[in-house]
Amino acid sequence: MEQELAILMADLSGYTALTETHGAVSAADLIDKYIRIAENCLVGNTTIHERTGDEIMFISDSADDLLKTALLLEVQTSSEEHFLLIHGGLHYGKLLKRGNNYFGASLNFVSRIAAKANPGSFVCSDDYIKALKNPSAVSFISTGNHSLKNIQDKKEIFALNIPKNQHHFIDPVCRMLIVNPQQAVHHPTESGIYFCSSSCLHYFQANSKQPASLV
Repeated sequence: MEQELAILMADLSGYTALTETHGAVSAADLIDKYIRIAENCLVGNTTIHERTGDEIMFISDSADDLLKTALLLEVQTSSEEHFLLIHGGLHYGKLLKRGNNYFGASLNFVSRIAAKANPGSFVCSDDYIKALKNPSAVSFISTGNHSLKNIQDKKEIFALNIPKNQHHFIDPVCRMLIVNPQQAVHHPTESGIYFCSSSCLHYFQANSKQPASLV
């Protein structure tokens, strides 16, 4: 029997770049850290259903608990040195559970809207906002109606307006967060460009002159 559930799909922005730059061991270590962070952010009866690559799927019967989980995820990941920015999507809809697996159009939908989220942000559906008992926990900004792959009608998507307590620099090569620039490797001639290691600096100098993004 189908049941209404809250779903969060969240993955890491720049995971491919990190893997190509630092290798499989560093990528695996980062995923282990991501799982530990995710487990520490679970609120109420929210659970981690599965992990695929750098994407984690969370399930809860409470949209409010899942929202709190998402907000904690953003705070924890954005303050972690040499981590990656998270992004994801939230939806509330019908799912069928069979064995240890979930089925339903809601899974496809939340995956599609998650892809619309910018690094360091979450988006959600109108259905998700309606399912919240306390929608004032965070404000929502409409990003307009979007065409989504394999979904017939355009859907309105909302961005969670999460206040940012600090700015971060991003290593332009591996996309890792530079939380403390004083401890990072500085570009020798350009201000505001920082690297997690000298190897990323050397790669940048050899291959690109584009400045790092400030988030």
